[in-house]
Amino acid sequence: MIERLHEAPLDRQEVSGLGIPGNRFPFPVYAVICTGKLYIWHTGYMNDSERASALAAELRAIAGKFKRKLREQGGQSDLRPSQVSVLLRIEKDGPAAVSSLARAEGMRPQSMSAIITSLLEAGLVSGSPDPNDGRQTLMSLSRKCQKLFRDGRTARQDWLTSTIQKKLSSQEQERLASAVELLGRLIED
Repeated sequence: MIERLHEAPLDRQEVSGLGIPGNRFPFPVYAVICTGKLYIWHTGYMNDSERASALAAELRAIAGKFKRKLREQGGQSDLRPSQVSVLLRIEKDGPAAVSSLARAEGMRPQSMSAIITSLLEAGLVSGSPDPNDGRQTLMSLSRKCQKLFRDGRTARQDWLTSTIQKKLSSQEQERLASAVELLGRLIED
């Protein structure tokens, strides 16, 4: 006996209300509840815009989970995102004055000073006089910070290498390589 027939595509809320786990479907979903069992099916058809939107949603979700997983593998850090951002900027751009860092990070110099003070206290940055302007102090990464970055990156690389080897067959690794190439194209300017 059919208890409920849904002939039109279900939206996410309706799918969730039916108790279907993982309520993300990149295609129209239809459902029938019959004798207490749920039967779902889909047309499998999406136009280009729907497919791109579904891929974008899935990619964002996976990228977020992937980023969190990598962060876990790099070790526990008590640093706030703003502190990490400043450290990464110094690593990328080299030693810089507090005022330059503030401009680059889009914040007020007073806010940057507070971040730098906390990083100095943690032993993650050090200051030295600017050879071109003795009134300025150039902030650079300390050896402790460089080691922290190096160790974290090594741990993430080791985990990812090991996980790829354990969980993916040779053919899947080839597919992953192709996907990485496509992802690279997405972020090109």
